[in-house]
Formats: sequence, structure tokens, C-alpha cells
Amino acid sequence: MTKLLLSLHVLASILAVGPITVAASMFPRYAKPPASGDDGPHDHDLRTAAFLHKICRGYAVVGIAVPVLGLATGAQMGVLGDAWLVASIVLTTIAAALLMSMVLPGQRELLEEEGEGHDLPGTGAGSGALTVAARRSAAARLAMTTGIFNLLWATVVVLMIVRPGSTTGA
Repeated sequence: MTKLLLSLHVLASILAVGPITVAASMFPRYAKPPASGDDGPHDHDLRTAAFLHKICRGYAVVGIAVPVLGLATGAQMGVLGDAWLVASIVLTTIAAALLMSMVLPGQRELLEEEGEGHDLPGTGAGSGALTVAARRSAAARLAMTTGIFNLLWATVVVLMIVRPGSTTGA
């Protein structure tokens, strides 16, 4: 049973978290407005950004399976109290909070400002409240936040592989 749970946990991680990290990393490039004097963002870029946001939203829901399967695997292995697993749980919680509180809302805000938020639930499209410089700054902050999100997941992966202090073998 442990091997099945572990396999499902790893597959869920690859298939759910992987697309989020890639799509979230690509999003700021397509959502960032051009510098003053440059041509405006192309419709293709904005449609791509909206599609990347949909990927992040959709896979975030599916991604709930990762910690659920991880906890089940840890319980089956009897390692729920091990430091490496506790650290991984804490980092996963921080990454999830960052995704839900900063990354997804940041993406939504940039899409709304560009008028591409019309397909997002509960959004008004294109309020235009932010200047180009403010939107570029917001895109840069979003890129940084996404980088932190990805670094948290990379750290969790390393902890899962190395399992420092584990007596179950690495």
C-alpha cells in the first residue's frame, strides 16, 4: 500500500504542481505591458496570459491531492513526526498560501487591468486604474513571488528525496 500511495503522491506532484510552476513562471512575461513608447501588448500575449492563469487556477484545485496523498503516505510509513516531513508540510502550506493569496490574485489583477478578465468569475474587465509603470511593477513583483513559490516547491522536492535524519533510508 505504501508504494501505491507514494507513486500516486509523486504522480500528483508532477502532474499538478509541475504545470502550476511552469504556467505561473511564464505568466508575468505575457501579462506585463510594454515600456512607455513601445507598441502595446499584443492580443496574443494577453490571451496567452489568460490561458496561463486558467492553468494555474485549474491545477491548484487538482493540486490538493498532493498534500492529501503525502499525508497518507507519511502515515503509512510512520514518519509523520520526522523533521524532514514536518518541514515539507510547513513549506507546502506556505507555498499554497502564497499561491492562493498572492500569485492567483496578482494574475487576476493584471488581467483585469488589461481588459482580459472578462472570463474570470466575479471580475470587471479593464478598469484601467493602474498606470503602465504600476502594471509593469506589479508584473515584476508577481514574477518575484512566483519565483519564491517555485523555490519552496524545489526545496520540498529536495527534502522528499534526501530526507535528512530519516531512519527509513534515502
